[in-house]
Amino acid sequence: MFENLSRTASIKELTISGSCRAARSGGALNGSKKQELGMAAVNTSVERGGASLAGIKELQNLSVAELEAVTDCCRTHRYAAGEAIIRHQDDTNSIFFIVEGMVRVTYNSCKGHEVILCDLSSGDIFGELAAIDGHTRSATVIAKKDSVVASLPTQSFLDLIYSNKEIYLAVLKRLTSQVRHLIDRVYGLSTLKVPNRIRAELLRLAKTHSAAPNRGLISPVPTHAEIAIRLNTHRETVTRELNALARQKVIARTRRDLHILDMTRLGQMVNGND
Repeated sequence: MFENLSRTASIKELTISGSCRAARSGGALNGSKKQELGMAAVNTSVERGGASLAGIKELQNLSVAELEAVTDCCRTHRYAAGEAIIRHQDDTNSIFFIVEGMVRVTYNSCKGHEVILCDLSSGDIFGELAAIDGHTRSATVIAKKDSVVASLPTQSFLDLIYSNKEIYLAVLKRLTSQVRHLIDRVYGLSTLKVPNRIRAELLRLAKTHSAAPNRGLISPVPTHAEIAIRLNTHRETVTRELNALARQKVIARTRRDLHILDMTRLGQMVNGND
């Protein structure tokens, strides 16, 4: 187990721990094993180990040997765009590392209303809430593009964060970032008018892909329908606001990108100063 590691040669003992043996044993997975690993897609390709975890943000401080040991504990899954990886209230708790591709995290109400929580890309992780608290899945995760993900059993994940201060802090920072993001969303939905919500969302997305001082880039830009779902409004409303911003030369649209031409002004417009 991870808690007994000296962070050098003994890291290889990781691969014979109980949870790692479970992840490595056998060839094809039966239905119960797929459920155990948190797999929602029936026809998904599954491989033992194999996927490189070098790009996972929370694992950046691990040595090559340590990273290989963690990889040996993982199963690699390949999902086609549109396939579900985990579903809301699934009774599974493995954690997932996105090796390639992009996934979308959503929540559906009992009336079928979809809320897009976020999109995650290669280098990100998901599934950590169920791994930490043992509860059912809090959201549905669907492959937005053809994706490769690696699943790590819960006990191996917990052993890893218990034994490694840097990873422990990285996971904490990730969770606090999610809380801050949700606070911002609650504030926006509760206090901002719809046009200001749209402007705030553009500002948030552009900060993630900053292009130059006082300019921003959203690439690829979400569809108007996707923005509407995120902000609990209608596609037509989003279209009207984006057209208005373009006429004011605050934004410019290319084929798949949205350029923010004046980040300062857009921020002022969010606060009602324009």
